Amino acid sequence: MPTNRETHAAALDLPLRIEGGGGSQSSRVHAGLRAAILDGRLAAGLRLPSSRALAAQLGVRRNAVVVAYELLLSDGLAEARVGDGTYVAAQVPRGPAAPDPVPAPVPTSGRGPFAVGCTTADPILLRRFGRALRDRVVRADPADLGYGDPRGNEALRRAIAEHLAANRGLACDPSRILVTSGTQQGLRLCAEVLLRPGDAVWMEDPGYPAARRTLEALGARLVPVPVDAAGIDVAAGRARAPEARIAYVTPSHQFPTGVTMSMARRLALLDWAREAGAWVMEDDYDSEFRFAGAPLTALAGIDGEGRVIYLGTFSKTLFPGLRIGFVVVPAALMARVVAARAVSDRFPSGLMGGALADVMACGDFAAHLRRMRSRYRAARDLVAGALDQASGGRLRIAVPDHGLHLLVTLPEGLPPGSARRIQAEAQVEGWLLSETRLAPEGPDGFVIGYSGHEAGALKQAAGRLGAAVLACCRQHGVGPG
Repeated sequence: MPTNRETHAAALDLPLRIEGGGGSQSSRVHAGLRAAILDGRLAAGLRLPSSRALAAQLGVRRNAVVVAYELLLSDGLAEARVGDGTYVAAQVPRGPAAPDPVPAPVPTSGRGPFAVGCTTADPILLRRFGRALRDRVVRADPADLGYGDPRGNEALRRAIAEHLAANRGLACDPSRILVTSGTQQGLRLCAEVLLRPGDAVWMEDPGYPAARRTLEALGARLVPVPVDAAGIDVAAGRARAPEARIAYVTPSHQFPTGVTMSMARRLALLDWAREAGAWVMEDDYDSEFRFAGAPLTALAGIDGEGRVIYLGTFSKTLFPGLRIGFVVVPAALMARVVAARAVSDRFPSGLMGGALADVMACGDFAAHLRRMRSRYRAARDLVAGALDQASGGRLRIAVPDHGLHLLVTLPEGLPPGSARRIQAEAQVEGWLLSETRLAPEGPDGFVIGYSGHEAGALKQAAGRLGAAVLACCRQHGVGPG
């Protein structure tokens, strides 16, 4: 028991700060001694006072000091010398970093008008999802509460497979579905398996910035491939990087242009992937919201060679905070992708996945999609009409027949940087078209999200943006297109 006899000189009146509040006397004395040693107020090798002397100085019980000294010994911050007392350890680690707060990162997208990726809180769906989750928790068995399948909840994978077969023309076995925390996790897992640093990846240009950042973080060499009215230009991709390992595409509703990839381009892309031994990443992020015509068949649905990796998400159909997406993985890759998942975050929540499976199985999910299609179609039409009127016809507005955003481009003749200045003046969010490009060329404009915003806010924002465009055009002598 370290007590420190007074036969040798010891430091008296130690510079200790003993905090009040919760905790025992011994824990508070120990915390004060530890802090004084780590920040250098008690030097290495210093002989500590006897437990009786320090207790008198601090006004605590002697036993509290004895226990505190024992804790310092177990920490390695003190050492006991037989017959000679307790000393600060000869080698003391540097103290902890100052507890300065770190500012939160600036979000790339918020909830303001025209922000992309927002969803409407559907009270009917939320009530039913909450009831399903509550029932899953109440009825949970040991399997639900333990470690799960890296692929995710089996019932959810079955429900996703049924949804894809009925709505996207994609027939797949549930064993080939991997539940993720979102599209970007699915993209990263598959890219980690397929790519080495420096490998070429075709990227639609303009294209989706979040996917671009994910692939760049893995060391991929991004090759911009232009997009036209038929989708990604496969011939241009072959000319620029025939040896590319992956092509990342959004064929059903291209981000940000909104075009649908033609069947000729789809077949050409699949031919290239087969010949090059490459893979196609199909990001089908908002295909459920089609406002006219029959549902589109996914690119993966016409892939007879197993070269397409299909990425889907519930962030757009339900809400981003759910953090559930999925990947349909070709059979040849499944074992490697599952292994990559198992050593990252191991597995997704079985309880959450099971609740979502229940919502899908009873028809609540399909009913929610019908309600949201009607609401988002009305929002699209409201924004497009208000922008055209407020801008005096200066904007070129591409009104999509499905999806959750539209693209408007500025007329020629405006000086560089006009789009950013107009956006700031109108106080609206959303991407600038220039922010989605790899190659800095072509007209600028605005990628406008119309989902998840109140109609009144959308109308006011469209009025402000249109008026700012009109004023800028008049200032520079640009008339209607």
